[in-house]
Amino acid sequence: MKLKVTVNDVPYEVAVETEENYQQLPIINMAEMGVAPPPPKAPKVEKGTVIEAPLSGSVRRILVEVDDVVEAGDVVALLEAMKMETEITAPVDGKIAKVYVEAGSNLQGGDPMIEIL
Repeated sequence: MKLKVTVNDVPYEVAVETEENYQQLPIINMAEMGVAPPPPKAPKVEKGTVIEAPLSGSVRRILVEVDDVVEAGDVVALLEAMKMETEITAPVDGKIAKVYVEAGSNLQGGDPMIEIL
């Protein structure tokens, strides 16, 4: 299939292959190659809801302490990534059971931050 594309006000005619022209790639089983996926990061949770980091970044501030009572939607922490702050909010009403991080901690997406009972 041929398409007409304009880049910086310069028209180009481009030939594009459709999916029909591609061969099916083989499916690679990483386990058969001896490569195991990393184990999931699961915090030790007795009961409750764990707030996880939604993205990689560093903890700017923790706004709650153990035994504080929060309502769903309350801001419990600030996470900084690429010079932008993200408010971390409580997903449920409850009492803060554990704070897994402190200001300055570097996190990956999915790392546990705060547990609410």
